[in-house]
Amino acid sequence: MNMKLLKLLNKNARYSLEDLAVMLGESEDEVAKEIDQMEKDGIICGYKPVIDWEKVDHAYISALIELKVIPKGGLGFEEVAERVMKYPEVESVYLMSGGYDFCVIVKGKTFQEVAMFVSKELSTIDSVTSTATHFMLRRYKEMDVDLYGGMTDDRGNFLL
Repeated sequence: MNMKLLKLLNKNARYSLEDLAVMLGESEDEVAKEIDQMEKDGIICGYKPVIDWEKVDHAYISALIELKVIPKGGLGFEEVAERVMKYPEVESVYLMSGGYDFCVIVKGKTFQEVAMFVSKELSTIDSVTSTATHFMLRRYKEMDVDLYGGMTDDRGNFLL
């Protein structure tokens, strides 16, 4: 597995085969074969742009939801994870160590839409014992991409 190739694709999945070949000192055919193999092996699972939703007219609200669950015997956490990840509102699901079991990233059009999803869908799952919702107010960096750009927020600068 070519870690340098993975890092380059992670930085910019739109690099051309020609550019990647030059940066890696390999032929375009070798790079194409490596990428194809990593896709077949499930190492590369997809290609997505990083979108700054604050700059889009139809912006989304995102929230990090902490889920505490009681896993069912013989099924572990997988049953809950598989159920949660099927919702279209759910962007990501992570099994966690520490104070809660799952971290679920959810998107919606409004704060109320996300809150209703949590109360009507996530909190009603049999194994879920509690939820805690944290709304994301601003994204500064996502997937290694700087979204901040030195902008100031509306609160101004305050010294503590």
